[in-house]
Amino acid sequence: MPRRALAYLTHWLSSKNRKPMVIRGARQVGKTWLVREFARVHNKQLIELNFEKNPHHQTFFESNDPSLTLMLLSASLNTAIDPQNTILFLDEIQAVPILLSKLRWFAEEMPELPVLTAGSLLEFVLDQHEFSMPVGRITYMHLGPLTFEEFLEAYGKKQLIDYLQQYTWEQAIPLVLHEQLIGLFKEYLIIGGMPAAVYSWVSEKSLEEVKRIHHDLLASYRDDFSKYAGKLSLSRLEEVLMAIPKMLGEKMVWSRVNKDVPATTLKSALNLLCQARIALKTFNTAGNGVPLAAEINEKFFKVIFLDVGLVSAMLHLRLDTVYQMTDSNLINLGGISEQVVGQLLSSLEPFYITPMLYYWVREQKNANAEIDYLLQQGTQILPIEVKSGNTGRLKSLHLFMALKKLSRALRINASPPSQVFVQTKTHDSSIEYQLYSIPFYLTEQIHRLLSEK
Repeated sequence: MPRRALAYLTHWLSSKNRKPMVIRGARQVGKTWLVREFARVHNKQLIELNFEKNPHHQTFFESNDPSLTLMLLSASLNTAIDPQNTILFLDEIQAVPILLSKLRWFAEEMPELPVLTAGSLLEFVLDQHEFSMPVGRITYMHLGPLTFEEFLEAYGKKQLIDYLQQYTWEQAIPLVLHEQLIGLFKEYLIIGGMPAAVYSWVSEKSLEEVKRIHHDLLASYRDDFSKYAGKLSLSRLEEVLMAIPKMLGEKMVWSRVNKDVPATTLKSALNLLCQARIALKTFNTAGNGVPLAAEINEKFFKVIFLDVGLVSAMLHLRLDTVYQMTDSNLINLGGISEQVVGQLLSSLEPFYITPMLYYWVREQKNANAEIDYLLQQGTQILPIEVKSGNTGRLKSLHLFMALKKLSRALRINASPPSQVFVQTKTHDSSIEYQLYSIPFYLTEQIHRLLSEK
């Protein structure tokens, strides 16, 4: 299936200062497939070593001499290896993490050989390594599930993608096209972006098969728990895993996970899930300026799951039920809309940046307010509300705009695009700002559309 990451890898391959690349991401997001497809597209010989299946392959790297390593690989595999026309792929490298330190020698002594590495639960290795990492001699790429536009491309909807990528505010989207795109987005809510599920759906159109794939993936994550639980109870990890879909769009409250378990234990379980890329925290920030990470309050955060399709499976949502829902019901369905928007927002940054999400909240008696997401748009902060309704129901947004003195905001919902100049009052303060509204299916075009304004 087409992945945007292929273009990023192509740029990496042609870079004059290319370094060995470490691909990071949760299990089953398509890391291995991506490398194989990349080698095929560029007609490169692929030397693929899987250290989980064959840990003895590490003996080829005992020397710090890349030339000797290639000679040993060539002899063992009975194939000639030309560094200029080969890609060396070290898969499941977390099984032999010391090999990460060996990447420096390929960077320094054999830069003509493209080297890619990947592995499940690699975050634990990078967080707890006891060896010298080759700082400055490797680069990272973060890979997640398929985005909605990638979902469309897997579907063969290339013309729809072209339309979304060329859409401008001056255009009116025909109602029939809008409804078609909303219908496809509802499919994305159920199918999600895990490659196996998307491939099954576009090729077989069997919801039962997609459901099986989702539950198999969830079972594989549970099986992984034993690999990184350490002294932490597996039941604690399971409890936090199952609690995330039920608290989408809400502040994480540990007593709702298990009131009989200390919060510190549950926090440790969540941190492990985040390290495994199964979950992603949305951090509360003061939102006074950029960078947003400079003012986060780590005591307050929300959590989204790896993939909206997996969330839908955990919540037992059905496609026919979602199809029949009104826009308002769809927005408020168990935080699914906030999940999918967060998932897509986390894909907007370049592949070399670790995904981060932010929101704003004010908790005062009888005066609570919350903005679903804050996004950095150039040097400005862009508040994002994920909801339906007219401007009169955006009390939190009005308050935030008054406090931060911003000139524009964004709403994401299931309605066609629109622009409204808001003039209102809050706490005797007059507010004026431009409110842009886009449908869910244009979420990936936020930076482009707002940069035009």
